Amino acid sequence: MAQDVREATDPMRPAGNEEGREQVPGGVLVSIGALLLGMLLAALDQTIVSTALPTIVSDLGGMEHLSWVVTAYMLAATAATPLWGKLGDQYGRKRLFQIAIGIFLVGSALCGIAQSMPELIAFRALQGLGGGGLMVLSMAIVGDLVSPRERGRYQGLFGAVFGATSVLGPLLGGVFTEHLSWRWVFYINLPVGIVALAVIAAVLHIPRRTARHVIDYLGTLLIASVATCLVLVASLGGTTWAWGSPQIVGLAVLGVVLAAVFVAVERRAAEPVLPLKLFRVRTFTLSAVISFVVGFAMFGAMTYLPTFLQVVRGVSPTMSGVHMLPMVVGLLLSSTVSGQIVSRTGRWKVFPVAGTAVTTLGLLLLHQLDENSSTAEMSSFFFVFGLGLGLVMQVLVLIVQNAVPYEDLGVATSGATFFRSIGASFGVAVFGTIFASRLGTALTESFRGADLPPGVTVDSLKADPRGIGALPPALRPDALHAYASSITDVFLYAAPVALLGFLLAWFLKEDRLRGAVRAPDGTQTLASNPVERSSRDEVCRALSVLGTREGRREVYRRITARAGYDLLPASSWLLLRVRRYGRVEPALLAERSPVPLTTVMAAARQVEERRLAVREGPDLVLTDRGREAAERLARAREESLAELLGDWWGPDRPTDLTHLVKELTGELCGSRRERPHDDRRTPAPAG
Repeated sequence: MAQDVREATDPMRPAGNEEGREQVPGGVLVSIGALLLGMLLAALDQTIVSTALPTIVSDLGGMEHLSWVVTAYMLAATAATPLWGKLGDQYGRKRLFQIAIGIFLVGSALCGIAQSMPELIAFRALQGLGGGGLMVLSMAIVGDLVSPRERGRYQGLFGAVFGATSVLGPLLGGVFTEHLSWRWVFYINLPVGIVALAVIAAVLHIPRRTARHVIDYLGTLLIASVATCLVLVASLGGTTWAWGSPQIVGLAVLGVVLAAVFVAVERRAAEPVLPLKLFRVRTFTLSAVISFVVGFAMFGAMTYLPTFLQVVRGVSPTMSGVHMLPMVVGLLLSSTVSGQIVSRTGRWKVFPVAGTAVTTLGLLLLHQLDENSSTAEMSSFFFVFGLGLGLVMQVLVLIVQNAVPYEDLGVATSGATFFRSIGASFGVAVFGTIFASRLGTALTESFRGADLPPGVTVDSLKADPRGIGALPPALRPDALHAYASSITDVFLYAAPVALLGFLLAWFLKEDRLRGAVRAPDGTQTLASNPVERSSRDEVCRALSVLGTREGRREVYRRITARAGYDLLPASSWLLLRVRRYGRVEPALLAERSPVPLTTVMAAARQVEERRLAVREGPDLVLTDRGREAAERLARAREESLAELLGDWWGPDRPTDLTHLVKELTGELCGSRRERPHDDRRTPAPAG
């Protein structure tokens, strides 16, 4: 695959020409490195906190509010993401990216010095506001820096960052917590962010392309408020306030009222944050619900499994991160394999069905864990759970992209991942409520009539698990069992939610896949935050990835056959090079490309024998027949790209889609483009 990517994008430029394979300037590469650092910060902060949570709760107290350390970040990032994307379009992405880093760093520093759980939760929300900007703007700036042909390669790096943070986050969180302090989970962002900020300020130079938007501020505020009301009801009901209390009932009623207002506002909004017409597409609605289920299960489990490992099993924070690796490995393995199978076969329905089924099984297995479970047993259960999540995560974005009209492609993609984010926030809150409620009951039953040491009460054990160490040896097993059963009961309650996703997956309609939606990247499949890209951005990303995956020989074999010629693939490639640059010297062309000299010379002989090109000194120049052949080859590649778009490429296709296909055709096949600098070579004739 790597060889295919390298071959399909290699430029084969003639001597003296500075185009061909895009020679990305060093400053651009440094800028992309800084963007990767920014993305790393935002992605890492979703996972690095999980293994530090038990220690944070022990230090600051408030086990019942543990879930909000995660939820506050997710809600803020989810609500802010569409705003960052559109504000970046209007006011310039470099400036907005710097502001996002600044907000994120301020939030990180404040999290590090927090002295109470409410302070930490508030500062995590501030951090999430910046994190949402880092997510969306870093990906958007890549599109400003490199051409569509090269974009697939660089966006793949961002997907790799997400995969890496899934593995490194729990490990780093454990290392910092154990060997330094949990506060370093947040402080570590400061030096990395400052480096990224400095590099961006010094070397990032992007064209200012302003796009005016009617930003749906009210819709964004309303949907964030609805989500917050739901999460507050889920996290405070039955613990802080009784389910029938005026506060909980009031929050529930407020959430319903705000949801009704949101629907009314979105119907009239010029650019709605979540267009209601999407819900008329059955596949989108089903995928949104399944995405909610996946976020619910995944982040709920990732939040409470470290507590089980550290409190019940007594492992160190670092080792709790190691113990969670089987889950991450299962997730990455199944998501990668399922994505490859879908791309090769075009069949996808089996994966959401199987994925939700395996996720349900994984939750039931996690419910079987207790304080006596072996490491092998835990690892196998974690692996099964991760396997299920990975099977369904990879294809959900693809399903949505395949089901909607072109003009809704970008917002539908962000909508699907938006529901996964809301599901994650809601899941963590619900898990937290169940855990806190069950823990209080279990501890009370375990120590009813027991003689507890001075200063140790059920409430103190509930707030700070370190109090278990102060118990007499005879009482500790009861306390550990109370914690173990309370945490694992959470997974039992989550299983019916995953089962609902399984049942809904059967109602998905397996439509034929468009070629242009077979390559979702890691930022869409592994991130919890919604992406915010336009429909053109989505198609550009997918086509650039697909174009670079094909080997050069196969690309030119296909377009040669489509154009109706019986030529060597290398001959077609050579004709398009000559068409692009006006003239080429075969020996120098071979020297500057990975194509062997013998292959280039054989191609040169064939085009001369067919009278498609003639020699002028050492160079080849197209004849009239050669120009006609090169034009037909270029059109064949354009038609091949258009075919990948399926029914988007209809009579009423948008103008921007036509321009995109022409742009990609030029870059992948060597059609002539005007350059901003003179070249010593004679330019190709017009047309």
